[in-house]
Amino acid sequence: MYLSNQSELQAFCERAGDSRVLAVDTEFLREKTYYPRLCLVQVAAGDQIAAIDPILIEDLSPLSALFEDPSVTKVFHACTQDLEVLLDGMGCACASVFDTQLAAAFLGMRQQVSYGSLVEAYCDVRLPKAEALTDWSRRPLDPEQLTYAEDDVRYLTGIYERMMAQLVKADRLGWVEPEMRELTDVSHVRREPREAFTHLKRAGSLTRRQLAVAREVCAWRERTAAERDVPRKWVLSDEIVVEVSKRMPTSPERLRRIRGTEQLSERVCRALVEDVEKGVACPAEKCPKVSRRARLSSESEGVVDLMYAVMRVISEKSGVATQLIATRDDLLDFLHDRGASRLGRSWRWELAGKTLGRLLSGEVGVTVKEGRIELL
Repeated sequence: MYLSNQSELQAFCERAGDSRVLAVDTEFLREKTYYPRLCLVQVAAGDQIAAIDPILIEDLSPLSALFEDPSVTKVFHACTQDLEVLLDGMGCACASVFDTQLAAAFLGMRQQVSYGSLVEAYCDVRLPKAEALTDWSRRPLDPEQLTYAEDDVRYLTGIYERMMAQLVKADRLGWVEPEMRELTDVSHVRREPREAFTHLKRAGSLTRRQLAVAREVCAWRERTAAERDVPRKWVLSDEIVVEVSKRMPTSPERLRRIRGTEQLSERVCRALVEDVEKGVACPAEKCPKVSRRARLSSESEGVVDLMYAVMRVISEKSGVATQLIATRDDLLDFLHDRGASRLGRSWRWELAGKTLGRLLSGEVGVTVKEGRIELL
């Protein structure tokens, strides 16, 4: 059903409130804005599927109440962007979230399996992709668009139920739940301008002092983009932010010597120079730490390669995606300090850390049989 007015939404939410599981998806646009524009919310509750129009319905509080109810499980596929969009578009922080993409990585599928692949594997249905580039902000929406949107939640509840049964049978629900809580923690969704520099491309080429400058410039860019509601790269590209952080211009004139800053107004240039000065004046102990890793010796590189090969064997036998168990950086952390590595605790230790520890102590070896790596 397509819900485009307040009374329809209220009636649906009252009925959906009896469901303990809701399948949820969103359609949104963000190519030309800082904040994603919520255009459609799809919800499956039992045998009802609703496409809810947040553009035409002013008050979405009945839906927010459902999403924030911790006694109702909300099932998403690849939930990160959906949670961000719902927080921005509805002021809603979803509670009790289950992500089928994450769960699939514990059940023998690759880590970032697509929704279409999941539906085909679990339901033997191939979904059309005809509306993938639809402008969801345009009205009216036609029946084909609504069917496409509703398909994104049509199969989720059934997949969730089968996944839960598989996780319980494999005794992996205890592994999944903490990963799910971390993935869906609202603190990962909310934007903190002074943390924006951590996502800066080529930040690894900066010194601690230059990172302090980048932190201030990125925070300014984030606030400016939010105020104008435009993509941050329209305000200042990552390339220019890095160059500003390296050169640390002391005046608008010096700032404009950097290619790509010619269009900036005098007021903007002065604001940027002030932020550069804040970064330059930052006490040394408060400058961001450089996360750049030391170059590995050929011996260490070979050990990490061997550890990764063992990880692949463990992944294949357990059905847990390799990248979910550990990245190469995790393996390097384990090699240098087992206690500080993610592999040194919880389910990762039980599944892989113990074996890798024995490998490093010479108690486990590897061989090749019939073209496959096996542990000795």
